[in-house]
Amino acid sequence: MTNLRTLHFYATPEHDCSYLDGKTAKTLFVDPHAEIDKGTYSQLSDLGFRRSGKHIYRPHCDNCNACISVRIPLAVFKMKKSHRRIFNKNNDLTVSCSPAKFTEEYYTLYSRYINERHKDGDMYPPNLEQFNSFLVESDDNTFFYEFRDPANNLVAVSVVDMLQQGMSAIYTFYDPSLPKRSLGTYCILWQLQYCADHYLNYLYLGYWVKECRKMSYKTSFTPFELLLDGQWVNITPR
Repeated sequence: MTNLRTLHFYATPEHDCSYLDGKTAKTLFVDPHAEIDKGTYSQLSDLGFRRSGKHIYRPHCDNCNACISVRIPLAVFKMKKSHRRIFNKNNDLTVSCSPAKFTEEYYTLYSRYINERHKDGDMYPPNLEQFNSFLVESDDNTFFYEFRDPANNLVAVSVVDMLQQGMSAIYTFYDPSLPKRSLGTYCILWQLQYCADHYLNYLYLGYWVKECRKMSYKTSFTPFELLLDGQWVNITPR
């Protein structure tokens, strides 16, 4: 099994940035042929790496550090009043866990979500290959958490990776016709509660880009930590 000292990394050529218009980006990938166990993946997460399908990566741009890793420390996180309202509003939902897999029900919800919420993103239009390569192709540490209403309708799915020190939120898609439920926020709150209940220290939320409006929600879960110059720094906005 590969460890950090024996891993090989590969940098991509410059390509269009997914987050900032008119910018180019470079990405550093872990050798896709390496066998990465849970411990090594957990260490990579602390170094700012993320997973997309079978690829583990982090930004590696020249002269730009706009993409900053963010995580929520459970030891100090407290729900705001608005969070509690959202959490209580969804207490009628039931949650079940499944290994990463494809189902028509998942894909139908995913397609609706992308079509209605992300027409301006690089995941539009949705397709089956994209869904599988992004979310289904993973390892034994990846799980789909299903959220269902009292009528057993699937209203949200959170895809997460389990780490030794916490949970990594890979992606959440949900029913766009239920805005009053605030399902995107609720799913993060649920993951935070899961981490607290299972004595996990952190929820990793991926990258935050200050200039990217769609990422602003991540810093509403305060206090949070940012990975700055290789160190996790606690940030408590006033």
